[in-house]
Amino acid sequence: MSLTQDLITLIRERPISSGDLDDAALFTLDAVATAYAGSATSVGAILRDWAAGGDLDLKRKAFLMGALTHITETDDLHRASVTHPGCVVVPAVLALGEKTGAGGEQMLRAILHGFEAMCRIGAAVGPAHYRIWHNTATCGPFGSAMAAATLLELSDEQALSALGNAGTQSSGLWQFMETGAMSKHLHAGRAGEAGLLAAEMAAHGFTGPPEILEGSRGFFAGTCADPVPQNILKQPDAKWQLSLTSIKPWPSCRHTHPVIDCALEIHAMLEGRKVREIGIKTYQAALDVCDCPEPETEYQAKFSLYHTAAIALLDGRVDLDSFDTDARARSAGLRRATRIEIVDPYKTNYPVSWGAEVTATSDSGARFKVSRKDCKGDPELALDRDEMRVKALGLLQYGDLDSDRAIRLCDEILSMPGVHGAPQFFTHFMHHISVV
Repeated sequence: MSLTQDLITLIRERPISSGDLDDAALFTLDAVATAYAGSATSVGAILRDWAAGGDLDLKRKAFLMGALTHITETDDLHRASVTHPGCVVVPAVLALGEKTGAGGEQMLRAILHGFEAMCRIGAAVGPAHYRIWHNTATCGPFGSAMAAATLLELSDEQALSALGNAGTQSSGLWQFMETGAMSKHLHAGRAGEAGLLAAEMAAHGFTGPPEILEGSRGFFAGTCADPVPQNILKQPDAKWQLSLTSIKPWPSCRHTHPVIDCALEIHAMLEGRKVREIGIKTYQAALDVCDCPEPETEYQAKFSLYHTAAIALLDGRVDLDSFDTDARARSAGLRRATRIEIVDPYKTNYPVSWGAEVTATSDSGARFKVSRKDCKGDPELALDRDEMRVKALGLLQYGDLDSDRAIRLCDEILSMPGVHGAPQFFTHFMHHISVV
């Protein structure tokens, strides 16, 4: 038996409760709302313009929705794997589910299966992989392939081929961070599209390598300097990985969130005092990805520990307007007065916990210090159902849905566990962005 086959067995033998389906509906809502918001951005306009240039098949439409879902940096994040499963798995499931006529519960089961495969494989790639490879891009095809295998009711042998050929398409490099290029959105879209292609081909008998993960010329050998293969099957009776995934309260890289959480608390303590200096203590991966003291673009600001700490302290909020030209100009002085250290316990707690400490020194010399082991939106401090709706409604309206339609869409998605017919969210979204 290969690792992939053992993973398929683990996933397919796990029971799914009504609570698990409700959780999957919440994550579906988060992904759909984030896609609408992404469609209203300047990068979204480029993708929509590309899509308008010709007929798109089902897989390319899933690619488009996935790419749009990854633009605003408001999509979910699984800490142990450092992946964003929602932007890959949910668009693939919604697209294929409408084609197959799957009901709401079937789609949610597929989403749970897709998250599980993507996150478990992501947790096994090792820390060195993340320094070069974007885990969402490389591990995502496994998730979309597993989800599609569930919807297509593939046999275990067919699912093994689907994941094998998903893995051989894995790619996605961090080089785009050097200039703030748009490749990250391509990564999410391609991961979803690749898994769909692999599963559909497997349904026709197209075979894939069974030992794609552990083989001598497989995924681990090619892209992982320090893989941890045992993590794939670790704790088989643990909660579904979807329920261990964080929901983002703020529209920036998840590595910035513990810093934002601390800085927002300090802002309330300042009572109008001006800050002259910021100290941040965090873990190495946060600095690897978010060491951008002079962000020149909105997207670079979303990946800047310096900017996010400064703007949270200045404004007492972080939202979709916190990264524009004006915000970057206002944060410049504090960014340059920010010092970052990599220290314990944050260094050794990562990736189980993504924590940080922020110290702000006022003009008078008063010091304010706040730390976080986990932060708002993590499973330990999860957003409740009402908070999830508020977030989703804000994103949907940012994406040009009127209030009444946004409310109806929220209700429709959250009612998916009891829906037997095929929900039409995907087609409605494509109509909204003028693709069909």
